[in-house]
Amino acid sequence: MTDAGETAESGLAEISGFGYERARDELVNVVKMLEQGGMDLDDSLALWERGEALAARCEQHLAGARTRVEDAISRSEADEQV
Repeated sequence: MTDAGETAESGLAEISGFGYERARDELVNVVKMLEQGGMDLDDSLALWERGEALAARCEQHLAGARTRVEDAISRSEADEQV
């Protein structure tokens, strides 16, 4: 694998540790950069892949938050029935 490929992989792996806000903010920046254009195809594709990974990380956080809220509501309803 090339150094660029290894760098891209390590950058994508790094995203798995991002909090929601950091992933969201970086995703916003990726979108802005892609909209501006002017990059060569390889750079654009690498940025697109990073954006996809950032969006997936945001979705993971949102799904986790959704589960926590649903669990809290279920506990609250169960406590009310007791």
